[in-house]
Amino acid sequence: MPDDARPAHRHPRAVTLVALGGALGAVARFGVAEALPHAYGDVAWATFVVNIAGAFVLGCLLEALTRSGPDTGARRSVRLVLGTGFCGAFTTYSTFAHDIVTLDRGFGVGVGWAALHVTCGLVAAAFGAVAGAAATSRRRA
Repeated sequence: MPDDARPAHRHPRAVTLVALGGALGAVARFGVAEALPHAYGDVAWATFVVNIAGAFVLGCLLEALTRSGPDTGARRSVRLVLGTGFCGAFTTYSTFAHDIVTLDRGFGVGVGWAALHVTCGLVAAAFGAVAGAAATSRRRA
C-alpha cells in the first residue's frame, strides 16, 4: 500500500484487507450468537461476549502494534485485517443498542446493563493494552 496523499479507503489493498477481516469477524460473531442464543427480551449474552472480547483483542492488538513501530507495511496490514476488519465486524454497537431497548426487565435494569456493558468493555480494552504491552516487551527481550 503506497504512502501517498490518498486516504486509506481509496487504496484497493486496504479495502480488501478490511473486507477480509470483516468477513471473518462477522462469521465469528454469528458463531457466538449461535452458541449463546437468547429469547427476545432477555439479556443477550452473545452481544456482551463479542463486545468484551473484541475490546480486549483491539486493546491488545493496538498496543502491541504501536509499541512495535510505525503504522506501515505489515503492521498496517495486520491493523486493517484484525483491528478495523475483524474486530469491527465481530463487535456490534447496533445490536447492543437494540438489546438494551428490548430488554424486558424495566428501565433501571436496562440502564444498569448498559453501564455494566460499557464499563466491562473499557476494562477489557485496558487489560488488552496491558497484555499487548507485556507481549511486546517479552518479544523485545
